[in-house]
Amino acid sequence: MALFGKKEKTELALPEVLPEHVGFIMDGNGRWAKKRGLPRSLGHREGAKNFRKIVRHCKDIGLKTISFYAFSTENWKRSQDEVGALMNLFRDYLADVRNFLSENTRMVFLGDKSAFDPDIREKMEKLEADSAQYTEMTILMAVNYGGRDEIARAARILAEKAVKGEISPADIDEQAVSDNLYTTGYPDVDLLIRPSGEQRISNYLIWQCAYAEFYYTDILWPDFTPKELDKALIEYGNRNRRFGGV
Repeated sequence: MALFGKKEKTELALPEVLPEHVGFIMDGNGRWAKKRGLPRSLGHREGAKNFRKIVRHCKDIGLKTISFYAFSTENWKRSQDEVGALMNLFRDYLADVRNFLSENTRMVFLGDKSAFDPDIREKMEKLEADSAQYTEMTILMAVNYGGRDEIARAARILAEKAVKGEISPADIDEQAVSDNLYTTGYPDVDLLIRPSGEQRISNYLIWQCAYAEFYYTDILWPDFTPKELDKALIEYGNRNRRFGGV
């Protein structure tokens, strides 16, 4: 039995050319729970269930690279109870997601793993290593991630290389920066989807989203369905991407 679950039919005609990289900001879990008089932790758990459903649909329709904003560098500021619940949920997810490996899906974690407990770090690193050879689809999961932090990290790496004489400052161009980001080797974001009604990218893949198309919806993440994803893809297909040209 596949981890991703049963395929959900949406009956919408998708564009012939799909984006190479679709990013998701999984927002609205806490508000989903609050609307129902439930603890925020249950909202996060429902959001994790929906993650599985959306990944299944992405795979079924042939998307190659998808990314998810799961935990930001700023999320550590939340209450200890909420952060603790999120870490326990992440442990459950990491144990469960190992079944992805049977579906030719690669897992890559974006962000600074050093802040996590050793058991979480070990599970992330093992998942990355064990799925490194898979090619059908790649899931980029951003945890303890911030876009500004990522760019500062790339700048430090390049500065260290310059100090060692491995590169000249004149060699530091856009490609050099891209090559030292967490996402090196993967396409920039073509379509960024944010449910929940918020219309900002919240420090997510800010370098990689330079020419992304943005799709916002008032639907909270636990209620974001494969059909809503198809609507976003159809709108994307109708946009004219000029990349600064005419």
